Formats: sequence, structure tokens, C-alpha cells
Amino acid sequence: MGKWGWFTAPSDGAMAAYLGIWGLFTLGLFFGTLKLTRALQIVFGTLVILFFLLAAEHATGNESIGKFAGYEGLVCGFSAIYAGIATVLNDVYGKTVLPLG
Repeated sequence: MGKWGWFTAPSDGAMAAYLGIWGLFTLGLFFGTLKLTRALQIVFGTLVILFFLLAAEHATGNESIGKFAGYEGLVCGFSAIYAGIATVLNDVYGKTVLPLG
């Protein structure tokens, strides 16, 4: 909305704080996954790393961190897709079609 002039765009410091807080929240959720499947642990673990990488990019202004965060985000996204598909297929067929760990 900042691009369209509806609001002023947040500063890099504000974005770093915002993403860092989401990282802390997700870290708490990650601890909750320790009693769940390995697939969910990977999803939330990579999501924690992603939020902190994005916060670091905005805090430092280093675009290389942002590029690395993009690749790490792809790992997170693909692991989430796998976990979702595996959960549904395993539930529908009542057996392990795709392992969740």
C-alpha cells in the first residue's frame, strides 16, 4: 500500500522488528512441534530461519542475505507442501503413503 501512496512505507528498522517478532512467535510454535512429526519440525524450523534472515536483511541492508533468504524460503515452502500432501494422503488411505517422520 506504500507503493500506491495510501500509507507511508515502513522503515527498514520497523520491518526488521516486525519480522523478528514473527520469528520469535514461530520459534515458540517450533518448540510445540517437537512432539509432532519430523516434517512439521522441518517446516517450522526453516520458517524460523527464514524470518530471522529477512529481519537481518532489513537490519543490515545486505541484499545477499535477502537472496539467500529467498532460497531458504523455497526450501520452507516445498517442505510445507510435502507435509501437507503427506498428511492428507496418509489420512485418506489410512496408512503411510508418504513418510512424515
